[in-house]
Amino acid sequence: MGSVLSYMNPTTSSPTLHFSSKPVYLSVRSQSDSGQVESYTLRSLIESKCPSLLTEYRPAWWLKSGHLQTFYCVTGDFSKIDPVEYDRKLLRLMDGGTLGVDFTPPASERTLKDDTPIVVVMHGSHESYVRSILSPVCAQVEEGGLGYRGAVVNFRGCAGTPITSPQLYSAGHTDDLRQAVMYISKMYPNAPLIGIGFSLGANVLTRYLGQEGHRSRLAGGCALACPWDILKNSLRLEHNFFYRQVYSKALGRNLLRLMRSHLSEFSKYTPTSENVSSALSLLSTLPERPNLISFDDSVTRFIGGCSPPFPFASALDYYTWASSHTQLPHIRVPFLAISAEDDPIVGHIPIEEINGEDGKEGNGWVCIAVTKGGGHLGWFEDDGGVAGVKRWVRKPVMEWLKTVGEGVFLAKESEKGSIEAAGEIFVDNDGWIREVGREGLGCREIEGGGRVHGVEGEEGLLAGL
Repeated sequence: MGSVLSYMNPTTSSPTLHFSSKPVYLSVRSQSDSGQVESYTLRSLIESKCPSLLTEYRPAWWLKSGHLQTFYCVTGDFSKIDPVEYDRKLLRLMDGGTLGVDFTPPASERTLKDDTPIVVVMHGSHESYVRSILSPVCAQVEEGGLGYRGAVVNFRGCAGTPITSPQLYSAGHTDDLRQAVMYISKMYPNAPLIGIGFSLGANVLTRYLGQEGHRSRLAGGCALACPWDILKNSLRLEHNFFYRQVYSKALGRNLLRLMRSHLSEFSKYTPTSENVSSALSLLSTLPERPNLISFDDSVTRFIGGCSPPFPFASALDYYTWASSHTQLPHIRVPFLAISAEDDPIVGHIPIEEINGEDGKEGNGWVCIAVTKGGGHLGWFEDDGGVAGVKRWVRKPVMEWLKTVGEGVFLAKESEKGSIEAAGEIFVDNDGWIREVGREGLGCREIEGGGRVHGVEGEEGLLAGL
């Protein structure tokens, strides 16, 4: 009887917030006087501006465990919830690849000022968890939204973006995000950009911010259900029978379907690309439900990014390289990550990298908020009725995006040292948008794109990782 009551009444608690013992200081506009500047540490900023992170999260009674929260993400029907319309722009990259950047609200629906904050999302315009954030963030202020602009970066081959080069996407490759942000910055030079990533997209965002440091074109970041140490997560998935049969094979199957949908496009590159030839040869030997590591060992380690560093000797080598926890000490913009203790896909949360434990240096720019429940990108709580639920995480994320987008306009380290800025963006004689000091990167808009409906092609959580 006790176990039944425990199931019906899940334990509630406030998220545990982890900060470095060595703070940095942020200059923030005063809400009462935009000309006045106040100084905050990241801890005091979050405690004063993001109150939802200080209140308890109560999982829906019928979604108590992380497994149930995650399964509901996959099986729930969200097609009529948080509808979002986009204007798609197709970007051709200098290596021949193509990205799809989806802007919302569409230009025909509403005109926004050029300095309106932009939330840059990684990745998957149609995913329900992406729309659950973009819908209120981009809603008008009169409707309870923030009135922001959204820009979803759809990686190569995802959400209807075509394959036009011998390369797929991966959890570790950041140059595609780097070039998309360059394009958005060129379009809206006066707008602050704030990055938000979900799962694999959170990993890409974290790596980008760490690699860029002070050069980041994103003024801040938010990572939800980031996989952090991909090698440890892989070992956890593959060494547990239930996790291997349910999660690893679901992830591997969805990636296999994605790859097969682009088989004819990739086949064009087999005469000239040894990496594609190796990947397609091994792809043909995979079963219908391969483990995730089997897919990555056959495909991702060959074509998941540019060469070098691809190809990798094995999937394990790729996982070590692609992990994002090693980049946490190098982030130099305000960064909030939210993870769940019961996430069945992410088994390791790198608290020591920001706390400064176990010999780690720590980082005062980073906060990791950990909830007891929530699963992988779930965080469903009761919303009245018998089975009505809403996503708890939406409110703290909106508070964070508002804080960074409208308040934090200057950040400085407590330690001494010069701050390196991002390179100047220019358009060359051939029409490529490029950055000074990074001659190998560039993009330009090409024909195609058009209106995109946010719920079309919704395939569930595991397809978006």
